[in-house]
Amino acid sequence: MTEPNPDDFDSTAPDERNVATVAATDREEFLSLLPHYYRGEMSQSGNLLSRLDLTTDWAIVAVTAVLALAFQGSDVSAYLLLIGIVGVSLFLLFDVRRYRAYDASRARIRLLEENLFANALEPSDAPLEAWRAELGEDLRTPTFKVSYWEAASRRLRRIYYPLYLLLGVAWLFRITLYAPGEPWTKTASVPGVSGTAVVAVVAVFFLAATVVTVWPRGREAKGEFHGEKSGHWKE
Repeated sequence: MTEPNPDDFDSTAPDERNVATVAATDREEFLSLLPHYYRGEMSQSGNLLSRLDLTTDWAIVAVTAVLALAFQGSDVSAYLLLIGIVGVSLFLLFDVRRYRAYDASRARIRLLEENLFANALEPSDAPLEAWRAELGEDLRTPTFKVSYWEAASRRLRRIYYPLYLLLGVAWLFRITLYAPGEPWTKTASVPGVSGTAVVAVVAVFFLAATVVTVWPRGREAKGEFHGEKSGHWKE
C-alpha cells in the first residue's frame, strides 16, 4: 500500500477543511467529540473564574491598605480614602469585563448540560430546539450573554457597593469626628478644590452607584439559581 505523501496534503481542500462535518451526522463521532469540548470549556471557565476572583481579592486588599493608611494619624489627608474609591472603581471596570467573559463560557457549559447531558440521564425533549445550531454559531461568533450594565449592577451588588460604602463611611468619619475642631469644609478639601465641591462630587458618585446597583430592571441573563423563571440562554 502506498503511503500518502505529506507534500500532497492540502488543508484547504473541501474534505480536509470540513473534516469535522462527519461528526455532525455520525452520532458516535459526535458524542465522542463533545466530552473533549466540554472539558476544554470547563477548563477555560475555571481560568476565567480564577481571574475574576483575583480582581476581587486585589480590590479588597486595596481597600484594607487604604483604610490602614488613612487612619495612621491626623496628619494623613482624608482624600486618601477618595483615591481608594477611584482604585476600587478601576478594579470594578476590570471585573465587569472579566465577569462578562466568564458568563459567556458558563452559558455554553449550561447549554450542553441542559440539552445533552441531562437528556442522557433522563431522556426528554431538549429545552432548546436548535441548541446545536446556537452553540455552533456562538463558537463561530462568540457573544456576551449579559449586558454591560447588568454585569456592573450584579458585581456592585455582590462585591463592590459594600466596599464603596465602607470607604464612604470611613471618609465621612475622617472629615468630621476624626478631626474635631476643624470644619469639614477644610478636612474634605483636596489641593485646588474646596471641601464643598468635593462633598458634592462624592454625593453624586454615590447616588449614581446606588442607582446602578438597585435600579429595577428586567433580568436579561438566564435566571438560574436566582429564583426567576429561566429564559432563553442567549439573547
